[in-house]
Amino acid sequence: MARKDKTSRLKQSPEARQKTNFRAKQNRDGTMPTREEVVDYIVRFPNHASKRDLAKAFGIRGEDRIIFKALLKEMEEDGLLTRDKKKYHPVAELPSVTVIEIPLDADPEHMIGYPAKWDGDQESRPKVLISLDKKNRAVPAPGDRVLARIDRDENKDPIYTARPMKVLDKPKKALIGIVRKTDKGARLVPVDRKGKEMQIHAGDLGDAKEGDLVEVEQFVSGRLMVPRARVSSIIGNPKSEKAISLIALHNHDIPYRFPKSVLDEAEAQQAAGLEGREDWRQLPIVTIDPADAKDHDDAVYAEADDDPANEGGFLIYIAIADVANYVRPESAMDKEALIRGNSVYFPDQVVPMLPERISNNLCSLVEGENRAAMGLIIKIDKDGEKLNHSFHRVLMRSAAKLSYQQAQTAIDGHPDEKTEPLLEPILKPLFAAYAALEKAQKVRSPLALDLPERRIRLNDEGLVQDVYVPERLTAHRLIEEMMIQANVAAAETLEAKKSALLYRVHDAPSQQKLIGLKESLASLNINLSVGENVKPMHFNKVLAQAADTENPHMVNELVLRSQAQAEYTHENYGHFGLNLRRYAHFTSPIRRYADLIVHRALITALGFGDDGLKPGMESKLAGIGEQISMTERRAMLAERETSDRLLAYFLADQLGARFNGRISGVIGAGLFVRLDKTGADGFIPASTLGTDYFVHDESQQALIGERTGERFRIGDQVEVRLMEAEPLAGSLRFEMLSKGEKTKPIGRGRPKRSFGKKSKGFARRRGRGSAK
Repeated sequence: MARKDKTSRLKQSPEARQKTNFRAKQNRDGTMPTREEVVDYIVRFPNHASKRDLAKAFGIRGEDRIIFKALLKEMEEDGLLTRDKKKYHPVAELPSVTVIEIPLDADPEHMIGYPAKWDGDQESRPKVLISLDKKNRAVPAPGDRVLARIDRDENKDPIYTARPMKVLDKPKKALIGIVRKTDKGARLVPVDRKGKEMQIHAGDLGDAKEGDLVEVEQFVSGRLMVPRARVSSIIGNPKSEKAISLIALHNHDIPYRFPKSVLDEAEAQQAAGLEGREDWRQLPIVTIDPADAKDHDDAVYAEADDDPANEGGFLIYIAIADVANYVRPESAMDKEALIRGNSVYFPDQVVPMLPERISNNLCSLVEGENRAAMGLIIKIDKDGEKLNHSFHRVLMRSAAKLSYQQAQTAIDGHPDEKTEPLLEPILKPLFAAYAALEKAQKVRSPLALDLPERRIRLNDEGLVQDVYVPERLTAHRLIEEMMIQANVAAAETLEAKKSALLYRVHDAPSQQKLIGLKESLASLNINLSVGENVKPMHFNKVLAQAADTENPHMVNELVLRSQAQAEYTHENYGHFGLNLRRYAHFTSPIRRYADLIVHRALITALGFGDDGLKPGMESKLAGIGEQISMTERRAMLAERETSDRLLAYFLADQLGARFNGRISGVIGAGLFVRLDKTGADGFIPASTLGTDYFVHDESQQALIGERTGERFRIGDQVEVRLMEAEPLAGSLRFEMLSKGEKTKPIGRGRPKRSFGKKSKGFARRRGRGSAK
C-alpha cells in the first residue's frame, strides 16, 4: 500500500506533490494553523486558496470549520487577507523598488507619497514618507513621480520610507475645472470633489472666461512651492455633452488621446487581401446595427440547409472583423488597446479602443468594401439545436448596411427601396433561422429581466433634447442570439483544442444575496424556492409571478441586484445569466480587448497564421482578465456619471417642479427615486419624510414609520418635487409629496437588531418636527 501511495505521488505534478507534502506536515496534530501558516500556504499555492482548499490543506473537519472560518474572517478584518468570489489573497506589500506618486499639494518639508500602482481602492493606498536626505540619488518635488527604494519599519508612522533613485516623466493627465474670476486673475474649481482649488494668474488664463470649463497644466512656483494652474485648452460650455463626458474621462483616468506612435502605426496599415483566406465576397451577408453606428463588427446571413437529413434546419454564416490581422501582439496599438480595455460610449461621442483608421475603416465591415474577417458557419436543426460549427479566415464584402428599424420594418411587410430586393433572399431566411434559435433559447431559459434602457437624445448644441426608451425589436434579439451562438462556438472550439482563453463568466448569486432576496420577495407574497443549485429558471418563475402584479418593476430591480457581476477570467465557472456552461466574447474585437484575445487564440489553435497568441501568454491571461474587467467597470461608471450630469443640467432650471417616479433604492439615510420620464435618479433624505421616526427594514427594502406605520418601499410609484440640482456632481435632491402605504407601526418595543452588519442592521433617522 505504501509503495502504491509513493508511485501515485511520483505521477503528480510538482505543485500537487508540494501540496501533498504540505498537508502531511500540517496534519501533524489537528491543531488550528497560525496566521503565518495560512498566509504561507496562500502565497505558495495561490490557485488553490478557496475556503474549501484551505480547510483541506490544514485538515480542518467538523466543528473546527466554524473556528477556522472565524480565523479567516479576523485575518480579513485585520488587513492580512483579501478575498474575491473564489479565493483568498494575501494583502500586497510594497516591493523593494517601486514608483511613488507625490501629490502636488504635499508638504515640501515632510513629503508623503503613494504607490503609483495599487490593486485595492485609492483610499487604502499606504502612505510613504519621502526621504529628503541629500545623499539620495534624486531630489523630488511635490507633483513628481519617482522610482524609489522602499524601506519598511513597523515601528514608524508611516511604516514605509522611500529613498528616491530617479525622478520620472509625469503622466500626461490634465486637470479639468471651472474658471472663477478674481481680482488677481482667477481660481480653478476642480470638477473632482476631492480636488483642491488652484490659482490661475492673469497671464495664464488665455481666452478663458468666467464659468468656462477648461483643461489646465499643473505646476508649482515660488519658494513655498504653491500649486498653480495654466489654461491649456477651453473645453467650452459646461452644459454640453462633450464637456460633461470629459469630466468623466478625467475622473476615471480613461485615456482619450492616442499617442503618436499608436496613430502612426495605425496609419501604416494596409487593407488585407485574399492570400491565405477563403473567398466569401459573393455571399450576400449583411450588417444590422443601430442607425447611428460608426463601426460594424459583425455581419450575418442564413439559408435553409439542403441536407435531407436536416429538414427544416439552417446554415448560419457569421463574419466578425479580423482585428488581429492589424493589431499584432506587443505592438504599440496592442499595448494601448490593453490599457483602454474597451471602447467607452457616451450620448454623443465614442472613446474608441482602437484608432479610427482601424475601428471605422480597415476593420469596419463597410457596405461594398472588401474586408478581412473571421468567418463562422453554424448548422442548426429546425428546433434551433446546434449540430456543428466551423471557423474560417475569410475575405468578405457586406452586401448591405441595415439598421435594426429598417430590417424590422421590412420583415413586418413595409420594405423601403433598399430592403425590397433583400427581403426574400436575405431577410426572411435570417428571421426564419432566428425563429428556430428562439425555440432552443426558450428551452435553455436564460435570465429574463425586463428593465427598459433609457437613451439620451442631444440637440445641435450638445444639450439634452429628450430622453426615450428605444423599442425592443425582433431584429435586436436576432443579432443578439446569433452573437451568443458565435461566442459559445468560440469557447467550445478553444476548449476542444485545449487552448488558453479568456472566458466571459457570470457567477450564480451568493447565498447571502439569495437569503436577502427571498426575504424581500416574501414581503410581496412572492415565494422564491431555491436549493443549493440555483438556476435562472427559478428567477424567471418569480418574474412571471410579478408580471401581473402592481410590482413588476420592483421585482425586476430586486432580482437584478441579487445577481453577481460578470467578468473576464481564464478560469471557467459558466455564465449564469445566459445559462451557459462555457462562454467567451468573440464578436466585438473592435471595441473589446477580450474578443481580440479570443481571436488570437483561434488563429493559433486552428493554424490560421502567425498573428495569434504568442507562447507564454497563458501565464498572462489572469492579469489581462483582471485589467479588462476593471476597464469595463470603469467605462460603465463613466457612462452612468455622464448621463447623471447631463440630466442634472437638463432639470436644473426646473426647481420646484413636480415629477412622477419610482423608489429605486432604500437605505437608512433615505430613498432613491428614479423619475419615470427621464430616468434621472435623485435622493430624498429620511429626515424630510415627515414627523415620524423612519426605520430601515432591509427584508422589505423599505423605510417604515415607528408610530404611524407609514411605509415607503422599493418599487413604489410616488410623486416628488425637485428641490436641488448639482449638475457637476450629477446629483438631484427631491421632496416626497406622496403618502406612504399604511402598515402596522413598528413601535419602539421592537427587538433590537445588530447595527454592525449592513445586511442585518436598522438605521434610525429622526423625522422633521420630532418631539425629541
